[in-house]
Amino acid sequence: MHKRISDEEKRLRSINAYVVLFVFFIMVSAGIICVMIYNVLSAFGLMKHIEVVPMLMPLIMLCSCVIIGSILSAMLSGILLRPLNDLKEGLLKVSKGDFSVRLEENGNSELSHIQENFNIMVKELGNTELFRNDFINDFSHEFKTPMVSVYGFAKQLKKGGLTKEQEDEYIDIIINESQRLINMSSNILMLNKLENQEIITDKKEFSLDEELRRCVLQLQSQWGAKNQEVIPELCEFNYYGNSEMLKQVWLNVIGNAIKYTQDGGTIEIRLDINPKNSNEIRVRVTDNGIGMDKATTERIFEKFYQGDSSHATGGNGLGLAMVKRIVELCGGRIRVKSELNKGTQFTVYLPIENKENEKEDKKKKSLNTVNTAGLK
Repeated sequence: MHKRISDEEKRLRSINAYVVLFVFFIMVSAGIICVMIYNVLSAFGLMKHIEVVPMLMPLIMLCSCVIIGSILSAMLSGILLRPLNDLKEGLLKVSKGDFSVRLEENGNSELSHIQENFNIMVKELGNTELFRNDFINDFSHEFKTPMVSVYGFAKQLKKGGLTKEQEDEYIDIIINESQRLINMSSNILMLNKLENQEIITDKKEFSLDEELRRCVLQLQSQWGAKNQEVIPELCEFNYYGNSEMLKQVWLNVIGNAIKYTQDGGTIEIRLDINPKNSNEIRVRVTDNGIGMDKATTERIFEKFYQGDSSHATGGNGLGLAMVKRIVELCGGRIRVKSELNKGTQFTVYLPIENKENEKEDKKKKSLNTVNTAGLK
């Protein structure tokens, strides 16, 4: 079987062809110029005054071609090889951390494709660097805030002179802020693990509706303290997946609904088959809480991002980033609809799979691997 030639290999061959044509052009041009010079000298009778041994004439012509070819190469290489020189300078700047450099894209040649890909690469590197800096700044801010609180209240306790009520209050603040730091560290470690994970292991069949009920009971102290009503409408469904990972999704989404819904509010949790796609299960968590504006909704899944009203709740902006990553690992998607002062709805769509489908997928992957190996 013939091996498929990739676009990169085709472009590499095209560049090689350009180099060959350039060298061929220089050689032919040098030969033509040498012949023209010889004919001009012969026409004016100047060759008669030059005593040359006939056997040395080919050598002289060869040397003349080399000299003329070198001069032509020096003159033309600056023009023809300018894109490569610009690429070299651009790579040098990128290696020094300058991601603002861009190459001028000319025409539709293979070199222009290289310039285009270089610009795309630098843009992505710049975005990654910006994201890294934002991540560090946000993490430093979120980490510093509870540390300052712990330091300040611990210092007050050491000074003494406080009433029993004040001491208890300060100790509670220190405990809460310490717990916040522990949660933040755990969430960062988990999110880092999820981002470096490509497949889900430890899958098993479990009752998804029962898992959702357990999560609601686990959060009872929170919605009970706010006198909220939680309404579960769950169809019976056995799902094949990693229950522990998905548990993080339900706890975060339901926990957020509780957190941002006022006292006496209502939270609805629905589980059913997606009416638009029978191969998907759908979980919707709807509240009538404070809601979000459009700008907040668009950024809600970013690391460390929190809406203006969330800072008072002691969150760290990592929960929904983990939720999105887990859902993506499961092959699903998550959507959010929200309106200020009217409430929010999170909808999680998960593909329905079973052991037989997973075995079939593994079999297909193995066959593809064997076929690919056979083509090489």
